[in-house]
Amino acid sequence: MDFERARFNMVEQQIRPWRVLDQAVLDSHFQLRREDFVPTSMRNLSFSDVEIPLHIDGEDTGQCMLSPKVDARLVQALDIKRGESVLEIGTGSGWMAALLASRAMRVVSLEVHAGLAGFASDNLKRAGLYQVEVIHGDGSKPSATTLADWDVIVLSGSVEELPASLIKQLKPGGRLVAIVGRRPIMQAQCLSKAASGATRLEILFETIAPALVGFGRPSHFSL
Repeated sequence: MDFERARFNMVEQQIRPWRVLDQAVLDSHFQLRREDFVPTSMRNLSFSDVEIPLHIDGEDTGQCMLSPKVDARLVQALDIKRGESVLEIGTGSGWMAALLASRAMRVVSLEVHAGLAGFASDNLKRAGLYQVEVIHGDGSKPSATTLADWDVIVLSGSVEELPASLIKQLKPGGRLVAIVGRRPIMQAQCLSKAASGATRLEILFETIAPALVGFGRPSHFSL
């Protein structure tokens, strides 16, 4: 397989036509090796417009890599600045963390599945992305990590509602993205917090993603 040709086609035929026009986001997809984050048995699908199941040591983790264009649109919506700190919940293969690290100063990513946490950590180290810290832990539970303040929070999976507890941890000017809803209707959403503490919600697009472990139906949060 010609990985470089496939990478070019992924960017020019999938990602760019899906209204991803931020050149820094496009460049990161050329510079990072997506195929190195895909389980070996699925490597031929690295650049396809599909979700890729994450099987670790023969176990189906129930999680997947989202299609390239979905990840790219989410990263574009965040408009990450140099010097910002990012919390990701749901590391998966580490691919989203890699995209985030191409812009951010620091990324901390929580993964509840031990096998996936190890897989992602190895992938990120091989890519030379040492500013990413992968922690085996449940991002739905209060901890020193989830209770810290963050410029950006990414939920790499779906939740029924945006978690109020995580919205509180956004710094003024912070942004949070997540895929919200229940099958068969879900939306990618981006919430931003003003310096005053007021929040604004933007609906990005419709999609479907596996549910994040531990995030049941939370108490209602009113914008």
